Amino acid sequence: MSHPAFANANLLRLALVYFLYFGQLGIMTPYLGVFLDGRGFNSVDIGKLIALITLTRIFGPNLWAAMADKTGQLLAILRIGSGLSVLAFLLLFGFDTFWGIALSLGLVMMFWTAVLPQLEVITLNSVSSDSGKYSKIRLWGSVGYIVCAVVLGKTLDIFSSESVIWASILVLSALTVATLFIQQPPYQSQQDVPGNIWHKLASPIFISFIVSAILLQVSFGPFYGFFALYMLDLGYSGQQTGWLIALGVMAEVLLFLVAGRLIARFGVKRILFICLLIATLRWGLLATYAANFAVLVLVQIMHAATFGLAHAASMQFLHRYFGLKYQSRGQAIYVSIAFGGGGALGNYVAGYLWQQGEGAFETFMFASAAAALASVVVLLMSGKEFESAKDVTAHE
Repeated sequence: MSHPAFANANLLRLALVYFLYFGQLGIMTPYLGVFLDGRGFNSVDIGKLIALITLTRIFGPNLWAAMADKTGQLLAILRIGSGLSVLAFLLLFGFDTFWGIALSLGLVMMFWTAVLPQLEVITLNSVSSDSGKYSKIRLWGSVGYIVCAVVLGKTLDIFSSESVIWASILVLSALTVATLFIQQPPYQSQQDVPGNIWHKLASPIFISFIVSAILLQVSFGPFYGFFALYMLDLGYSGQQTGWLIALGVMAEVLLFLVAGRLIARFGVKRILFICLLIATLRWGLLATYAANFAVLVLVQIMHAATFGLAHAASMQFLHRYFGLKYQSRGQAIYVSIAFGGGGALGNYVAGYLWQQGEGAFETFMFASAAAALASVVVLLMSGKEFESAKDVTAHE
C-alpha cells in the first residue's frame, strides 16, 4: 500500500502550503520598505534593517537543516517554524526603534527559514523528483504571491502601512494551520552514513553555482527593498504597484507550466545563463525607463525568468547534486549563502545608493552589473563537469 504522502490529496495540500508561504512573501518582500518608511525610517536605515534581517538567513537554515538531517522530522520542524513566526510578528506592535524592529523581524526570519527548505524536500520526495509535477505544485506559490500582493496594494490605498503587519499575521496563521494537514514521505535519517558534505561544497561546479546565485540575489536587493517605494515616488498608486508586482508573478506562473520541459531539454546551465542575461536587461531597463509604463510591464514580465525559471532550475541542480544524503543541508546552505549573504549585501548597498529615491538610476544599474557578472560566472562553468557531477549524484 502506497504512503499517503504520495496521494493526490497530499499534493493538493502541499500546493495550498506553497500558496500561503509565497503569499506571505507577496506581502513582505515588496512592501516591507513601505512599512518601514511608514514607521519613519530613511532609505539608509531601511537598507540596513532589511540587510540585518536578511543576514539571519545565513544561520537559521543551517540550524534547522542540522535538526532535520539528525531527526528526520522535517514536517515537525516546518510546523514549529511557521507557528513561531506568527508569535514573533506580534512583537512588532511593541517596538518602534531601529534595534527593536530589527530584533522582531530578525526573529521572524530566523523561524521563517525553517519552512521552505523542509517544504522543498518534502515536495520533491513526494513527487519522486519529477520536475514537471514539482513545477505544477510550486506554481501555486506564485498564485498566492499574486493574490496577496494585489490585495495588499489596494489595502495600502485605504489603510495605513501597518496593514503589512496585520496581513502577515493573518496569512502566517493560515499557513500554520495548513501545515497540520500535510504528510511527509518516509525519510531515512543520514547522520550515520560515512562521509561528509565538504567534498560537495568544495567542488568547482558547486562554487561556480553558488557564486552566481549570490550575485543574482545581490541584484534583487534593490528590487526587494525599494521597488514599491520607487513606484510610489513615480506617482503610481498602491493598487497599480500591486498589479505590477502581480504581473511578474503571473508570467512566472505561466512559465512554471513548462519549466520542467525547458529544464529537461536545455539543462540547468543554459537555463541559468539565459535567466541571468534577462536579469541584466531587466534591471537596466528599470534604471533608465521606469517612468514609461509599457517598459514597466515588460520589466515585470521578465520576472518569470529572473526568479521563477531560475529558481526551478536551481532546485533541480541542488536536489540532484546533493542527493538524499545531504539534501536538507544542501538546501539550507543554498538559502543561507545565496539569499542570506547575497540578499543582505544587495539590500545594504541599495540603502546607501538609494538616497530617498534620488539614486534610483545608480541603484538599479548596480543590480544590472551584479546580474551581468553572475551570467559570466555561469558561462565559464564546465558543462561536461556539471553533467558528471549530476551523474555521480544520481547513483548515491
